[in-house]
Amino acid sequence: MPPASVLCTEFELQVRRLRLTIETCVFSAELRSWCERNRNRFYIPEWLLDEWGFRVDANLNGSA
Repeated sequence: MPPASVLCTEFELQVRRLRLTIETCVFSAELRSWCERNRNRFYIPEWLLDEWGFRVDANLNGSA
């Protein structure tokens, strides 16, 4: 596997690590779990969030 570009999002790195394609993302239980845990921390495509029915907290202010 070639090194990841510095312009890749964390989501894209996960997709590469899991060796998924855009077409297979929605069927991956491991990616779904990662997205559920990280939906308020990292960019995840809206179409995938919608597909799984995940909502993102729009009121994040950076504090833990």
